[in-house]
Order: sequence, then C-alpha cells, then structure tokens
Amino acid sequence: MTIRTLTLMMTCALITPMTSAQGPAPAAGSTHGRCGGLNVLTPEEKAAGWQLLFDGRSKTGWHGYNNQDTQSWTIEDCALKTSGTETNYGSDLRADLVTDAQYTNFELSLEWKATKGGNSGIMYGVVEDPKYQAAWMTGPEYQLVDDVGFPQKLEPSRTTGANYSMHAPDEAQKVLRPVAEWNTTRIVVKDAHVEHWLNGKKIIEFERWTPEWNALRDSGKWKDAPDYGKAKTGRIALQDHGSIFWFRNVKIRTIGAREPLK
Repeated sequence: MTIRTLTLMMTCALITPMTSAQGPAPAAGSTHGRCGGLNVLTPEEKAAGWQLLFDGRSKTGWHGYNNQDTQSWTIEDCALKTSGTETNYGSDLRADLVTDAQYTNFELSLEWKATKGGNSGIMYGVVEDPKYQAAWMTGPEYQLVDDVGFPQKLEPSRTTGANYSMHAPDEAQKVLRPVAEWNTTRIVVKDAHVEHWLNGKKIIEFERWTPEWNALRDSGKWKDAPDYGKAKTGRIALQDHGSIFWFRNVKIRTIGAREPLK
C-alpha cells in the first residue's frame, strides 16, 4: 500500500462520520422542508390540545358545502387558495369549504391574505342540509374583505373582522394589514359567548341568543335566513365568494365545559 493510498483512506474515514452526523436532507416532497415550518404545531400547542385543520398539501378533512365540487379550491404555496373569478367577486352560492368535523366550544386560529377588492369570510356553526343553499344561511360569519379597495361602500358591520351584518368591529383596536400581506384571525366560541380577534387584538365580543342578538338576526339580511345562528354545534367554513384568498396555519382547540376563557 502506497503512502498516497493510505492517506486517502484515512481522509475518507474522517469525512464519513461528519457527513452522517448532519442527518439526511429533507425528502423532495417534504412539507416541512418546502413550507418552512408552516402548518405544523409546536410541542406546546400539541400539549394544549390544538389540532391542525390543514396539512399544507391537501384538502383532507374538508369538503364542499352540501358536497359541492371543490375545484375552485387549490393548494398554492402551502396555503388553501380560492381561484376567484375574472372580476374577483362572485355569487355567495359558490362552493364554500367546510370541515368534516363539527364543533361546539372552540378556539380557531388561522392566517389569511386577500387580493384587491376581495371578499370572503370564516363561518362556524354551519349546518348542512339540502334546504340551505349556502353556508351563510346557518353559520355566523367573521367577515374578510379588502376594507380599502372593495368597490362598494361597506357598512361598519360588513368590514373585516365584523360579525357580518350583526356587529361592527372596534376600529380603535383593529389593525388590518394591506392586501397581499398575511393577517392572523382568532375566533373564540364558548356557549353563547363569542370573540373576534385580528392580529392579536380583540375587536368584537358579544353574546348570542339574547333579546338584542335576536332583534339583529330577525332584521336586515337574515329575515330570509330564519335558521341563521341557531345551531350550537356545526362545521367551520371558509367562504368562496369569487375572490382570490389564501388560508394557512388553520388550527383549532376544543374548549372544555368548565374551562375559563383567557
């Protein structure tokens, strides 16, 4: 054996364990590597009971409202995306995406971003039945809209963060990021109590099924939707209103019957 051969063998022996210690590279299709830590739970979140509703790569756990086709929903950049229409606005009878599971008391958190003039929403307590044409006929809605660029005048109760056509958000607390930037929404539902949060600030707090709430429900838009907001248990829905929107980091935590709100 020559001195050159011996030197090469010793060099390889030193390099091999160093390379192995770095661990294997992420697989080409790995969600974690491709998405940079999006759509995952931290150990603390897992311990607190959080569950992911979107895995970053599929619509598993979701279906179209009343089993409508979901071709208008795609996965782009590790986010659920509505494909939109030419005018970026459309019918409110399009295929909303709803969870397979139903929820009663919960804390929902997700990130979303809009496009110019866009309109969408997040609903809860949604009931599926052929007699209802759309999710909004039963499910209260956390409104998502381009407050600045929407082509029509928006009433306060129809701006982002509103309990749509029921309660307006507190503008003093509201911080809405521009279109194409990510916002974080949190919805807390515990029995009759509901909270809407936007980018870390509570912007709405109200009680359902009170005389005041009933008076609001029985007027305006909801006079043609008599079952709106009545269900205590239902599905979560992401609305397709013909506008391009993205949703990611969608997660939920069930709130126990005796658990105090934080």
